Amino acid sequence: MAKGHRQLAQPSLGVPIGICYGRVANNLPSPTDAVNLINTNGITSIRLFNPVAESLQPFSGTGIQLTIGVPNEDLPSIAAGDVTTALEWLQTNIFAHVSADQIRYLVVGNEVFSKDTFYTPHVIPAILNLHQALQSLNLSEKIKISSAQAASILSNSYPPSSSSFDPNILPELTHFLQFLRDTSSPLMVNVYPYFSYINNPQFVSLDSALFRPAAGSVLNDQNLVYDNLFDQTIDAFIYAMEREGYGGIAVVVTETGWPTADGDAASGENALAYNGNVVKRSLENVGTPKRPGVGVEVFLFGLFDENEKKRNEFEKHFGIFGVNGVKAYDLVFH
Repeated sequence: MAKGHRQLAQPSLGVPIGICYGRVANNLPSPTDAVNLINTNGITSIRLFNPVAESLQPFSGTGIQLTIGVPNEDLPSIAAGDVTTALEWLQTNIFAHVSADQIRYLVVGNEVFSKDTFYTPHVIPAILNLHQALQSLNLSEKIKISSAQAASILSNSYPPSSSSFDPNILPELTHFLQFLRDTSSPLMVNVYPYFSYINNPQFVSLDSALFRPAAGSVLNDQNLVYDNLFDQTIDAFIYAMEREGYGGIAVVVTETGWPTADGDAASGENALAYNGNVVKRSLENVGTPKRPGVGVEVFLFGLFDENEKKRNEFEKHFGIFGVNGVKAYDLVFH
């Protein structure tokens, strides 16, 4: 095994699949009912985008592992403060509602480097202050810190071996990658083959997006064979990190999914095909062509449809469950 691979913390067989619990909707079940639904279905890992007391408190004592977002708008104040500021933020927003034992990751900012660049200068200082705060509580090994990035931080992603980061963000990104390596934390990425397919149908086949090997959709890149876009995207990030000298950092997919309605190829059948394959590959530690056998931790998007999403109609229809608690399609999580 290559030297870079030995640095990776490999999940044990049966790594739990996480689900994103988004709440941009006006018709959702109560957080208590949502937590009951999560428990009933044996889901043991949840990502919350905002640490809202109402949605956090019902998780307390359940044993469900939480990945909690530090909202972009909170970054400037945390960055401008010191360790005390960060401690107060953690206590007020998280530890007052759930035990530190239930927190798996802090996601400091979402898609800042490429989509919400006003906050870019605040990401690293906020991360460092929060990390020092966790160190002071002896929690920095238990709770890992990262920041979720959009695929658009790559200026080139095809073929994966030619991938590179957007040079405009490299100064900040290099500091970020250095922190991840120093703390054995993962690069967090939001990966949506669905978007790649609908935005570039002349170049991206539906077969490749849905894990259906077919003539013309299989890529051979430096003797590694890719039969799906998910693997290509993960390995593109790995190659890009290697290019900058950070080859040993693990990758966690903080969002991925497929819509069930109101978009090209949006259906329950396709959502089941996509998410089902993602789940199976994670549970079986399939890994990717570049890192075979190194299971990829994944958070599926999302728990419910969100009827107040603003941009595209299909973005309202990523829910694995209906708001009535009935599965939109028969996805198995373990």
